[in-house]
Amino acid sequence: MGRALSADLFEEYTPPALARVPKTLQLDPTRRLTPVDYGDVCLNVDKAWFAQHHLAPPADLDALIDPRYKGLTVVQNPATSSPGLAFLLATIGRYGEDGYAAYWRQLRANDVYVSMGWSDAYYGQFSRAKGGTRPIVVSYASSPAAEVFYSEKKIFDSPTAAVLAPRTAFRQIEFVGILKGTKMPDVARRLVDFMLSETFQQDIPLNMWVFPAVEGTPLPEVFTRHAHQAAAPVLLDPQTIEANRDRWIDTWTEVVLR
Repeated sequence: MGRALSADLFEEYTPPALARVPKTLQLDPTRRLTPVDYGDVCLNVDKAWFAQHHLAPPADLDALIDPRYKGLTVVQNPATSSPGLAFLLATIGRYGEDGYAAYWRQLRANDVYVSMGWSDAYYGQFSRAKGGTRPIVVSYASSPAAEVFYSEKKIFDSPTAAVLAPRTAFRQIEFVGILKGTKMPDVARRLVDFMLSETFQQDIPLNMWVFPAVEGTPLPEVFTRHAHQAAAPVLLDPQTIEANRDRWIDTWTEVVLR
């Protein structure tokens, strides 16, 4: 978002339905980017693995550096993965500019595994995947609902759980914008309007596995039962992220990969 606004890629537009989107999701006061959906990036755990090993799942980020959890966690590289970047931002919000590098240094010492992207982490390294060995993965607070929905056998309880203690998750918001110089401005505005319409917003949960931005949008039962939102997620100002993102990623790379 910060890079797109700094590059002045979009033109201003205020769709009528924006009035029904919570102010907390409206991060662009210039009205060039419109929030469409959101989800919390957080730790997910394999409940059966922890039950079988008689170990309590991690309660928060601090637990990941405990020796009892050595070699159990897989994260994504923040330079190549948006959930990976969101999780890095969660640690910065939790431990601050002065503490996040030290936290990652301890996490590396505790044998964290770094994947290039979400798919390899969740479907390759996570213990719920065939051949996966790590029961802690960075994913979304709505991932347990997807586990139930896509299960080959009908199940009533998700085999995974999201870790949503205060300041352990980062709220990821997705936006839409109209490119400057478009030759079809009217059609572009209609598309933005459609993305905030009841039809589109109701389709978001079971297709994108995140929450619709328009307040009051009905949610499917699998979402109301198994998808969650963090009560106290990490929130960082977009301008702060834009000003520091590259430096934060460089520091992370130096600490974790080199």
